[in-house]
Amino acid sequence: MSAFLPLLSRAISARAAFVNPPHDGAFRLFNGFLEGFPGLVMDVYASTLVIFNLGKPAELLEPFILEGMEHIHASLPWLHAVLEKKRHAFDPVVRRGQLLSGAQPDHKVLEHGCWYALDLTLRQDAGLYLDTRNLRKWASETLRGRTALNTFAYTGSLGVAAISGGASRVIHLDLSREVLNLAKTSYSLNGFPIHKEDFVVEDFFVHTSRLKRDGEQFDCVFLDPPYFSTTHRSRLDLNTDSARLINKVRPLVKDGGWLVAINNSLYVSGREYLSILERLCTDGYLMIADLIPVPEDITGFEATRSGQPVTDPHPFNHATKIALLEVRRKSA
Repeated sequence: MSAFLPLLSRAISARAAFVNPPHDGAFRLFNGFLEGFPGLVMDVYASTLVIFNLGKPAELLEPFILEGMEHIHASLPWLHAVLEKKRHAFDPVVRRGQLLSGAQPDHKVLEHGCWYALDLTLRQDAGLYLDTRNLRKWASETLRGRTALNTFAYTGSLGVAAISGGASRVIHLDLSREVLNLAKTSYSLNGFPIHKEDFVVEDFFVHTSRLKRDGEQFDCVFLDPPYFSTTHRSRLDLNTDSARLINKVRPLVKDGGWLVAINNSLYVSGREYLSILERLCTDGYLMIADLIPVPEDITGFEATRSGQPVTDPHPFNHATKIALLEVRRKSA
């Protein structure tokens, strides 16, 4: 037995509340970076196991993956498919994922009573970010009757959660029509009406400038940008650009509304990010209302955590740092 199996076994035991069938939800089964085996992450989406192999080269981790699969199938016999994504593979098809066993991957998951559409081989990630599960719960419980702008919407999960809780309107903004189509599929799965004008394919900086010129405002703006992005029109880097992005969308939030600011850079510590937010709050028109924690299946549990993160996330509990900012306006 390798040193990996005891770590995996301990992780599965700690997630006993997640693994009972029938299973329609999604959770992280093993986070090697925080549970003692860097380079290997395993997520469950409904009945599909998704293995993220971040080894350089990927072949270094293959023996452990094969060993782990046998143990996982014994512990979670209801899994019907296993998909492996090799982050550093040359072939983009291999990076997006290949079946190791079973039938086709699942195409939807249920979370807090809401269905989310999946296409697990569309991109290198899985499309539904598990670290923002608690934020989706907040959106579904808080935004009834309110409007929201979901910037960098990707597959739209934050906006879908808001609509599931009764939001009156959500505009999804992303540069990719392909991923926004998954947001529309999530709407269809839940019976939500689809208004084409609420799914906007455009550059973030271009469209938010247009909204500002038109005087548009929302009760909530979600700001969940990618770690790094560059287009022919713009460039962003979460190591340096958090304040710029927040200031870009501040004018789009109504008085008393929320600006949900997320930074998932491994290299920005929690203290550093909080300091950025506190500086933005010095004018009195922005206030840190709350910090939303990342679920324990992502961070690892007290009995399973091992090693240290790249930077200290405190006072957040993970490198995905989620802050609820309350906005006040001078005109109010």
